[in-house]
Amino acid sequence: MAAVAEPQQQLAWEARWRPRAGLAAVVAGLLTLAGFFWTVIAFRDLPHSSFTESLSQAFQPGAIGSRPSLRTEEFQFYDDKAFTFVGSSIVRGLAWVAFAYALTFLAAAARARRPELPRPVVYVALVGAVLLAVGSVLGGIGWVKAVSHYLDGPRTVDAASDVQSDSLLVTAGLISQLAQLAIAAGLLLVALNAMRVGLLTRFLGILGMVSGALAVLIEFVFSLVVSFWLIAFGFMLLGLARGGLPPAWRTGQAEPWPGRAPARGRAPAPDPEPAAGPAPPARPHPSSKRRKRKRRD
Repeated sequence: MAAVAEPQQQLAWEARWRPRAGLAAVVAGLLTLAGFFWTVIAFRDLPHSSFTESLSQAFQPGAIGSRPSLRTEEFQFYDDKAFTFVGSSIVRGLAWVAFAYALTFLAAAARARRPELPRPVVYVALVGAVLLAVGSVLGGIGWVKAVSHYLDGPRTVDAASDVQSDSLLVTAGLISQLAQLAIAAGLLLVALNAMRVGLLTRFLGILGMVSGALAVLIEFVFSLVVSFWLIAFGFMLLGLARGGLPPAWRTGQAEPWPGRAPARGRAPAPDPEPAAGPAPPARPHPSSKRRKRKRRD
């Protein structure tokens, strides 16, 4: 009786929280796209100093550190766009919070159907997403603070170098690097195990694993791919996907996907031949009988 009650309790819990997780996944995907494109559009006119100007300044006599920095115009642009920079960072931080909610729900559902999945895996992506949200917000605030401090100072080459070494920026960078590793591991393992137990289709499972690998490789591609995966996953949980919910969500048990069907046009394998017995005696050829008769005559 306990074995029957446990899946029923799990299904009741999932039915209660699945719509919220689906909505969180869709919101996470949309906010990820919004924060990314907001930053790209707002900073498409960001000025940069040319390599020729930097090289010519390096060959001038005197100490380089005390000369006016060529990045002053760039930092002034950041200061003018401070609200945009901090705002887009907050949007990305909210996206990671929603991502943590949706992925933790999927991880808990996968572990209920696959108990051998280690419990820490359920929380790896959660911790990584929360840390990345904190790192994103701290990084935006720290960058604006460091740029403002530079513009209030002598605006020299040494002062421009100190912007990158701001304590808040360094802390945010370390948090974000550790968080990206946790996001990659958590997303890859959760997507793999959810696909194995039938909670994700093969397409969503493979796309989730690809997204996890991209988390530590290419930020631009990762933002686009994980946004698409989150929105598609959210639609599935909300019952808006074309194929509906996979059977594992209805049974509460692992429902592995069937193996690959044989390719079209390929002939089925022939049945094994029966074991060869003793060969029957060969029948004498008619011509040999005639020869025997002639010899007798």
